[in-house]
Amino acid sequence: MQTRPTSVTPPAGALSIVKRRLFDPATRQKLLAFASLVALMAFFGAASPNFLQADNLVSILQSTAVNGVLAIACTFVIITGGIDLSVGTLMTFCSVMAGVFLTYWGLPIHAGVLAAIVFGALCGFTSGVLIAKLRIPPFIATLGMMMLLKGLSLVISGTKPIYFNDTPEFPSISQDSLIGWLIPALPIPNAVLILFLVAIAASLTLNRSILGRYTFALGSNEEAVRLSGVNVAFWKIVVYATSGAICGIAGLLIASRLNSAQPALGQGYELDAIAAVVIGGTSLSGGTGTILGTIIGAFIMSVLINGLRILSVAQEWQTVVTGAIIILAVYTDILRRGKP
Repeated sequence: MQTRPTSVTPPAGALSIVKRRLFDPATRQKLLAFASLVALMAFFGAASPNFLQADNLVSILQSTAVNGVLAIACTFVIITGGIDLSVGTLMTFCSVMAGVFLTYWGLPIHAGVLAAIVFGALCGFTSGVLIAKLRIPPFIATLGMMMLLKGLSLVISGTKPIYFNDTPEFPSISQDSLIGWLIPALPIPNAVLILFLVAIAASLTLNRSILGRYTFALGSNEEAVRLSGVNVAFWKIVVYATSGAICGIAGLLIASRLNSAQPALGQGYELDAIAAVVIGGTSLSGGTGTILGTIIGAFIMSVLINGLRILSVAQEWQTVVTGAIIILAVYTDILRRGKP
């Protein structure tokens, strides 16, 4: 007696999980962001033959490395429902401190690298204390920190750039290519490799560690976390200190790329970083966000700015477009949360 073959169908529970993930607002936002990135690449590639040249693509990767690391730092803070306007000037301050340790004091390169990260964490810790302990709103606390760090960078450096000519190996942090040495056909700068290493470490931290769990919890319902007995102030300070340490890495990348610490540089970088975070699906109200989405958002910002430059769009109009993108990204976040 022959039996008819029966088709195997996945359990209803598995189908519902797949549907939930596909139609999840955060997933849709990441897919939309990736589609936007592809569309921008196609548009600028068709508009100018110079856009898809290898040298220009490497330039995009290098600029994304700095903005991407800053955006990762912002992601931690924004997931908690906060904001950090000081990431750009903090990046500059960390590069200046690396210059002090390496050029002024003549210390080994590892001391300069460590100094940038430690001073970044210390400044982030200070912002966290102002917000968590003194109850100063994040916008005001980090705005004040932004101005303070800008002034300190100018005072410490004497308003002059600090060059790393006495540390010839310092530019290799960003400009050399370990991947190109292993695979000559892929001369990808070390800065890009560092970006992805930081992204992987940040993603693991957010998804696999107690810090990540409390980061999302603080953004979802801070009062509930407090009532459950968690030391909210402590974890909020840890989040800001972690963000500051990541800004220290960004300071090393931009300083090694320029082979100098430019004390007047930095202000304005926070806008691109925050825009990248929101474009990538992290909600400004807190509680949701991914590092992958942030990286996609960072690439969108870099491709957009680079493409406008390739098309010889004036600097002032580039600023207009960046502002419009930030407004659009925030409005998209509002729509995604279902608020009128």
